Amino acid sequence: MTPPELRREVYPGKCLASRLTDVDRKPGLSVRLKLALSYAAFAVVAGGLLLMAVGAALVLNRPSGWIIMTTDDTYLVGMFKSFAPAAAAAMAVLVVFGLVGGWFLAGRMLAPVDRMSEAVRLVGEGSLSHRVELPGRRDELRQLADAFDSMLAQLEAQVKEQRRFAANASHELRTPLAVTQSLLEVAQADPDSNTEELLERLWAVNARAIALTEALLTLSRAEQRAFTAEPVDLSLLAEEAAETLLPLAEAHDVAIDVSAEVALATGSRPLLAQMVLNLLHNAIAHNTRPGLVKVSAGAGGGVAVLIVENSGPELAPELVTTLTEPFQRGAERTHAAQAGVGLGLAIVKSIVQAHDGTLSLAARPGGGLKVTVHLRGV
Repeated sequence: MTPPELRREVYPGKCLASRLTDVDRKPGLSVRLKLALSYAAFAVVAGGLLLMAVGAALVLNRPSGWIIMTTDDTYLVGMFKSFAPAAAAAMAVLVVFGLVGGWFLAGRMLAPVDRMSEAVRLVGEGSLSHRVELPGRRDELRQLADAFDSMLAQLEAQVKEQRRFAANASHELRTPLAVTQSLLEVAQADPDSNTEELLERLWAVNARAIALTEALLTLSRAEQRAFTAEPVDLSLLAEEAAETLLPLAEAHDVAIDVSAEVALATGSRPLLAQMVLNLLHNAIAHNTRPGLVKVSAGAGGGVAVLIVENSGPELAPELVTTLTEPFQRGAERTHAAQAGVGLGLAIVKSIVQAHDGTLSLAARPGGGLKVTVHLRGV
């Protein structure tokens, strides 16, 4: 059951817009009024202390011959009658000046907060493109506004990426389902059709759908960082991946050369194994006949490094920068068995980011791709 102090109100007509309201909080004075009263109280207290100091000085250091009097009481009464009206008038001026000046100064100081409140309201209504853009020199409030703008920019980029990814994933998942439906409709319309051929094609389509689903789950798990970190040797993962993909490499006349030293990284062994496997599979899939894949690993300076290079067609620099995007494919594959789901390097990127590492891609002179991964060492 939702606590009363965190009740969620969903506003109709606003896409995914919601606000958390404190329904049990009683109304109180505004921050501006509190600051104005504080300024006024400080001015009154300071002025009162100053007037008391002046009065005490006059009593303790009365000048001779200033007022003719017979007793100290007469002097005190006379001084009070002379000093009290002026002191009262000064206190009244201090009260008015403190309230007016405090109200004005509080408004100036809280103006950035008002702009940020307006930005939060617009974000709650679904406008992630709005920015505070607070002018002026840097101070605490402007640092807060800049941090808020940076958070909004990252949030907007992530939302756009998620929407684009969801649209691409829906399209990719719909394709095998549509093909399956078409095959079944053809088989239903022609009872004498080749059942064995139909089953073979359905098997292939279903295998692709399963591979895509598993890739999406791996990508989601990497982005959520739902893993326990442990020491992992990248050189062993490279040798295991090369052994696993050796039949595929031999089928496409691609040689795999692994020359790796011990490279201990901190992370999830299943995810890092998937990363290395994806890199090698991508290197084999985007290669030539005959082709070569070189894998090297090493460690130094608290960093573990994995490098995967492959021969292949020449790649334009603008294409290389997009290869880690979901469902982005590079050069055309010449073999049906090479057809992937377009998430190989996207998964690699997410796994590297989940391990706070860096991933760099570069086109090799003469064709092919060089992928370098830097991870935190042990």
